[in-house]
Amino acid sequence: MRKFSTSVLAAAAALMVSGSALAADDLSPALKTAMQRDLGLSDTQLSQYLKLESVAATQAQTLQSKLGRNFAGTWLERKSDGSFALVAASTAIDNTAAKAVPGVETRRVRNSLAALDSAKGQLDSQLARNGKAPKGVYSWAVDLPSNTVVIGVAPGAEDAGVDFAARSGLDASTVRFETMKDRPQRRIAVQGGRGMLRDPGDGYLYACSVGFTVTKGSTPGYATAGHCGTVGEIVYQEVGQWNVGVRVGTFAASTMPSGTNSGPDRGWVKVDTTHTLSPSVYGYGNGDVTVRGSTEAAVGAALCRSGRTSGWHCGAIRTKNVTVSYVDDNNNPDGTVTGLTRTTACAEGGDSGGSFITSAGQAQGVLSGGSGSCQGSQGNNGGGNSYYTPINSILSTYGLTLRTSP
Repeated sequence: MRKFSTSVLAAAAALMVSGSALAADDLSPALKTAMQRDLGLSDTQLSQYLKLESVAATQAQTLQSKLGRNFAGTWLERKSDGSFALVAASTAIDNTAAKAVPGVETRRVRNSLAALDSAKGQLDSQLARNGKAPKGVYSWAVDLPSNTVVIGVAPGAEDAGVDFAARSGLDASTVRFETMKDRPQRRIAVQGGRGMLRDPGDGYLYACSVGFTVTKGSTPGYATAGHCGTVGEIVYQEVGQWNVGVRVGTFAASTMPSGTNSGPDRGWVKVDTTHTLSPSVYGYGNGDVTVRGSTEAAVGAALCRSGRTSGWHCGAIRTKNVTVSYVDDNNNPDGTVTGLTRTTACAEGGDSGGSFITSAGQAQGVLSGGSGSCQGSQGNNGGGNSYYTPINSILSTYGLTLRTSP
């Protein structure tokens, strides 16, 4: 087996850039503040960076053309004094062509960009042959500042990375390994009205919708209907209709009466910490609505509902503190739910758990059930019939805090 260096690659202070010139004063205040905070930039450094970014955007193709087959990439690099430089790398001994471009520093390296891309392609081909990445091998990419192909591995998985590189036939001199403390995971923004799926293993998928994002202390989550899952059950993101996506979390609490029993229909899901919570309700093309609080609306007040099956529909509050005796498809008792609010907004199967919210952004509740459909006048003129569990009762029962935004 070929031998490879397993030293951890020092993080290069490089920023890949694109776009047109901006002055610091042209940035939005929020973006400027975030850049200075997270990149540690003074006003002078930010201004210099933006000017150099413009040079990089306009000169990258020129440099590649001038350096030809010797071209090994361009990047923005931060110096020890906090300023930035535009670097052009080449395998040629004479880099006069690159030096002729104003504001560019040149650097001679061993591997051309074409050679590095080809090396990275060998790893891609090895992946295609195996069908999956080796356990503990997280990533691989061309790293311009180090002029290598960097393979990211889990702590203790260096041998797996070495074996992966060796099997691909890579030249050992082109490879470096980076130990990644945390494993990469897909992330989503959990948002009211979005679809979620359960797969309990009985051969069927079950769909519901997110009500409102919440926290319990420092634990993220979302409120939904109790009949959408049982405690401990895993919930997955729905990617398109009935396509299971990334794991979102597990049911932390759930209650729903069955048969001839009675009680509330409410629950909440503990969201995995890899995801973020959005204090909003998805508008399905009608514009998302920011959640600003949970002040209870009066009877007759207009409100809208968001759910994964029928999307966005509106109506008005008809009555409160309603007790509803549900029946199943065979007309058998399917639980009597107490403490519901009745509305004229339509709803359909899979919308359960979804959000009811007013035009002022006040969360009202999560869908429990209804009758009819969203077809015709029921869907277009507030002629539907639906019931929701008030959100404040869910918050108080489980000690949750509603996620809001000003």
